[in-house]
Amino acid sequence: MTERVVVDPITRIEGHLRIEAQMDGENIAQAYSSGTMVRGLEIILRGRDPRDAWAFAQRICGVCTLVHGIASVRAVEAALDYPVPVNAQLIRNLMIAAQYVHDHVMHFYHLHALDWVDVVSALKADPKATAELAQSLSNWPRSSPGYFADVQKRIQRFVESGQLGIFAGGYWGHEAYRLPPEANLMAVAHYLDALAWQRDVARLHAIFGGRNPHPNFVVGGVPSPIDLNSDSAINSRKLSEVQGIIRTMQEFVDQVYVPDTLAIASFYKDWGNRGEGLGNFLCYGDFPTTSMGDPSSFLIPPGVILNRDLSTVHEVDLDAPGEIEEYVSHSWYEYSGGKDQGLHPYDGETKLEYDGRGGPKPPYQQLNVEDGYSWLKSPRWKGHSVEVGPLARVLRLYAAGHEPTKELVHLALSRLELPVEALFSTLGRTAARTLETKVIGDAMQGWYDQLIANIKAGDTRTFNETLWDPSTWPKKAQGAGYMEAPRGALGHWIVIENGKIANYQAVVPSTWNAGPRDPQGVPGAYEAALQHNHQLANVHQPVEILRTIHSFDPCIACAVHLTDPDTGEQIQVKIT
Repeated sequence: MTERVVVDPITRIEGHLRIEAQMDGENIAQAYSSGTMVRGLEIILRGRDPRDAWAFAQRICGVCTLVHGIASVRAVEAALDYPVPVNAQLIRNLMIAAQYVHDHVMHFYHLHALDWVDVVSALKADPKATAELAQSLSNWPRSSPGYFADVQKRIQRFVESGQLGIFAGGYWGHEAYRLPPEANLMAVAHYLDALAWQRDVARLHAIFGGRNPHPNFVVGGVPSPIDLNSDSAINSRKLSEVQGIIRTMQEFVDQVYVPDTLAIASFYKDWGNRGEGLGNFLCYGDFPTTSMGDPSSFLIPPGVILNRDLSTVHEVDLDAPGEIEEYVSHSWYEYSGGKDQGLHPYDGETKLEYDGRGGPKPPYQQLNVEDGYSWLKSPRWKGHSVEVGPLARVLRLYAAGHEPTKELVHLALSRLELPVEALFSTLGRTAARTLETKVIGDAMQGWYDQLIANIKAGDTRTFNETLWDPSTWPKKAQGAGYMEAPRGALGHWIVIENGKIANYQAVVPSTWNAGPRDPQGVPGAYEAALQHNHQLANVHQPVEILRTIHSFDPCIACAVHLTDPDTGEQIQVKIT
């Protein structure tokens, strides 16, 4: 062993993440993932009305925005056996799908692409040759020599000013960058196009949920009444606008996102053999067209894949004791029964070390990896460390024989001249995110058409009021609300006693992926991926670490939360 490379904070993610890589020459021998903020949001929810939980839970993160709200209302609905109208399911599907398309495009261009794209190199590009390259990939209208020349001038002004702004921290000129200047210029231009595009597509949430971010929800349906003749409800004009947004999303995905992913990947084919790690994948399933109790109606089916075996899919039960458990043996938490036990989320505890005050605090030069080293817990499915997210979903759809997914996977791999095994990698994880964006974006039209058909048939129900009165609830109830968030399997578990929340636990995608080792020393998905075939060309500019970590699209703010143990206050700002 030689040295330990520390990347802290990992930038271009939501939240605070520290990665330590123990090197053996140029190779990563061991890797350690540490969430460096305190978790405690579940404590805030105790004693509250379950119908209000979504408004608090949704503030877990501002990037994921609606997903925690959806999981929260589904948890209450599961606990109370509360049926939801079909129109509400379809509107929720459209809102979740819009989150996917928006989130994945923004991640690719603004958070992940800069690991592969050398922005400064774009100054050497020939705008005419760049236009020819772009036009060879798709018929995106903004592909003229003049447009790329204008983008190049904007980059030039950045560089000449000496202030690269958001591009200042890049490893420009790093030997690991391989794109020719024209491809770099095209990617930067599409980076800017995506900024403008996302302003328009975010409106779908505002139409159905009243605002974005953090649209409104309601237990029992959605808070968007349908009345084609009312200005204050979902009317013909708003539905027409939704149709336009869906087409805008699909056009950008088809003409920009998918072609760019394949074009950039063609220069980094060796990354189809790096960054797999676990080989285990978990998917809760999502996008029902009838009810959450009918997985056969899901676009994305649930299931677990172990050891790359796509021929065998294991069932998932979020309620079964011993199936999903969280461990804290290498976390800065305590459990009443000891740090090595696993707890099902219904029995979950959020108890900080040292009586909830302090705990190990930065600054530290090196994590004590033999003890606790993260504010993240370690979730396990039947004892297995698993990966969640786009790759898990694409593999699950592929294993289910979903024809659009199989066609896209085979088309992408054939163009890149890579085997199916390349999916199990950093490159495969990034490509899977793009491919599922295409699948889900296309599915939006079907849900929209079904919603319109229901309205034309006279069905405008979007809310079920039958169980809204707490006096009708059982004295004690519990339920698991789940969904497939853009970053992976998301579950909220709630215990309700006498109409109030007695316990609440959220196990989020980045907890599954970014969590530390368990009592058996088995690493989490980030750690295992970094330990799989990673060499660093320059330990002082570890872009290879960033490539693999960003391929998961980390959202550490979802996985760890900050709260004051006395007041519940999260932050105080003074203006002087």
